[in-house]
Amino acid sequence: MRSFDEIFDISAARHGGAPALEAQLPKPNPAAASLPEDRWLSLMAKCVFQAGFSWTVIETKWPGFEAAFDQFNVARNAFMDEEKLDALLRNTDIVRNGAKIQSVRDNAVFLMDLRQHGGAAKVFCDWPSTDYVGLLEMLKTQGSRLGGGTGQMVMRFAGRDGFVLSRDVTARLIAEGVIDKPATSKTALRQVQETFNSWQEQSGRSLMEISRVLAMSCG
Repeated sequence: MRSFDEIFDISAARHGGAPALEAQLPKPNPAAASLPEDRWLSLMAKCVFQAGFSWTVIETKWPGFEAAFDQFNVARNAFMDEEKLDALLRNTDIVRNGAKIQSVRDNAVFLMDLRQHGGAAKVFCDWPSTDYVGLLEMLKTQGSRLGGGTGQMVMRFAGRDGFVLSRDVTARLIAEGVIDKPATSKTALRQVQETFNSWQEQSGRSLMEISRVLAMSCG
């Protein structure tokens, strides 16, 4: 397995040199730690609806989603009744996918449950980066439709430090012998986490930066 510096050099060579690469690296956003829970629910909903669908269509329709789901007020969505659900299934301002609409209600309940632990922002942002896969597992098991890449994208859009196992990141991890196929099992994800932890110790960089460098070494 190459060192992080070696992979950085590969990426830099592909993208116009080290300064050009540095300019394209994302940084964690400290504001994620104070993100209101309605914005967490909005991000969850957007990522759920974007999964397997045109991101452009969802983005264009998003003002309609915000209105239809009461600006993603957590309590209102957690107590969504069947009448409200039926109305949403008829609402042409949103994508009328029943399972994904119900996931908004389920994730609102999930966020309300997190209040006993200090709230969503505290739970998500205080979770140690050295166990990021543990946070992803929690999203998968306690949230609705937040497994796989969906939960990773929620955290990325929020600005919480973490990696995204995109096609290009996965290709680099395979090339380095960390995994031999896309990481879906707990064992494979732990191997990925351990490798990211090692590269983080070597570089002093965030998981987010490392993830982008890996992606840009292939894509």
